[in-house]
Amino acid sequence: MTQQDTTIDPCLTTLRDTDRDRYLACLLAPADKRPALAALYAFNAEIARIRDLVREPLPGEVRMQWWRDLLEGTPHGESLANPVASALLDAVEAHKLPRQTLINMIEARIFDLYDDVFEDRNALEGYAGETASALIQLASIVLSPEDAVRNAETAGHAGVAQVMAGMLLLMPLHRRRGQVYIPGDMLAAAGLDRETFLEGQDKERISAAIEIFCTHAQDHLASARRVAIAKSVFPAFIPVALAGSAISAAKRAGASLLEKPIQPSQLHRQWLLAKASFLKRF
Repeated sequence: MTQQDTTIDPCLTTLRDTDRDRYLACLLAPADKRPALAALYAFNAEIARIRDLVREPLPGEVRMQWWRDLLEGTPHGESLANPVASALLDAVEAHKLPRQTLINMIEARIFDLYDDVFEDRNALEGYAGETASALIQLASIVLSPEDAVRNAETAGHAGVAQVMAGMLLLMPLHRRRGQVYIPGDMLAAAGLDRETFLEGQDKERISAAIEIFCTHAQDHLASARRVAIAKSVFPAFIPVALAGSAISAAKRAGASLLEKPIQPSQLHRQWLLAKASFLKRF
């Protein structure tokens, strides 16, 4: 086993267990780019699942601070022994990735630790821009720094659509936690607030709120699809291939989405990812 293999294996293992879709997307990327991509995706998976690992926000913020310290150059004693942390720093150095973008991803994820509602769609788009859109752009830099610049706006739209699709897929889980990711202005447009949405009784208005949310997500996806993406950076966009079907399914489900998951089978998701990789379209 080469040194590169020993570096990447823990990251791929983390992805296989925590983010199977990006794990498969990583395998569809050029072999020489996989170590850095896997490190980025594993880091994203680690900070995204912190809410699942803690009962209160404060311990979650402590975990977030651990990653922030690492990226700011003041790691804790055991930090570099963490294989994902070590691989992430290697990727940052090898590909000159902006550390502040990664730190901003951590800052944005603090929102997940609490049960607040986005004030409006601009706040939602800001969150998506600093998480999924940023991850697509960082992956694009790894694949081709020159083409990454040209596809930055497309990464922005694609990331918003991807985040919103993920929120729809996880809506039953979020409701059990008391979380609502539909922004306040969309809820208000449907005649709802956080509490009435979580109660789940007004099916008609809840369906209306979900439709507004889905329509906004579809608009971003359409904007992302409108621009031809350079083949060199397309692997960074492969996970977005799952967004369209998820948004459409959520729109059809309406209020039943609160109780009935719409996640397609693993086999179907693998097919969508492979199809996107082959056709260079999502």
